[in-house]
Amino acid sequence: MKKIISLLMASVMCVGILAGCGANETTKETVQTTTNSENLSVSTDGSTSMEKVIGSLGEVFQQETGISFTYNPTGSGSGIKAVSEGRCDIGLSSRDLKEEEVASGLTATVLAYDGIAIIVNPENPVEELTSETLAKIYTGEITNWSEVGGNDTEIVLIGREAGSGTRDGFESITGTEDACKYRQELTSTGDVITTVSQNPGAVGYASLASVKDTVKAVSVDGVIPSEETIKDGSYVVQRPFVLVTKTEEALSEGAQKFFDYITSDEAVEIIAGAGVVAAK
Repeated sequence: MKKIISLLMASVMCVGILAGCGANETTKETVQTTTNSENLSVSTDGSTSMEKVIGSLGEVFQQETGISFTYNPTGSGSGIKAVSEGRCDIGLSSRDLKEEEVASGLTATVLAYDGIAIIVNPENPVEELTSETLAKIYTGEITNWSEVGGNDTEIVLIGREAGSGTRDGFESITGTEDACKYRQELTSTGDVITTVSQNPGAVGYASLASVKDTVKAVSVDGVIPSEETIKDGSYVVQRPFVLVTKTEEALSEGAQKFFDYITSDEAVEIIAGAGVVAAK
């Protein structure tokens, strides 16, 4: 009888040990998976106009995967340089890459399309400008709002700094490259919006996704900037939001997961929620 009891006790102990081993293995596997996700990261750098869309995508991605995400809003030119020099995983540009940038070993992937809104102070009665008039205003040919149906007030030209994707897009579309008579050249979309909101005579341009009710977006050639008019191409002042990577160099695991996620169908709704049109 004692022998039987001993055998039974030994069997129970073995089962307990095996169960414990299984639990330990499961725990180790869970910890390992979590640790792997926590150790992965993706860094982005560039366009301030892309702050809303890339921030929204990064936040959801980080919550769902546990992979660390960072965004450094330095401007398109700086972001392109950062990825070229290996200081970030993915560069962000609100303009197409130039031929020399592609030749240097960079690849552009269009994430979305954004309208460049022409903004004025809410007190300004002007509601519409044509592309031709806009070019004349920014090159200094038209200098008073009364010339375009507004108040007898000097037009104060607000723009972005050299290297800005928004500036490059605006000047390319309006044919005003190197000819704009800026009163102020500011380093971020937010600064442009704030400055225009505080000056009744000011006019500026900013990413549609970033425009607030502190300023007023005017129509261009009779078309108001919106998701629909950007998608159908009727609003002409628009540009791409671009992901910049090295052509001959694979992304890190974390960066590749992020890239795949934000260019997938799953991300389209988030992109739309940020006020821009997904390229998919």
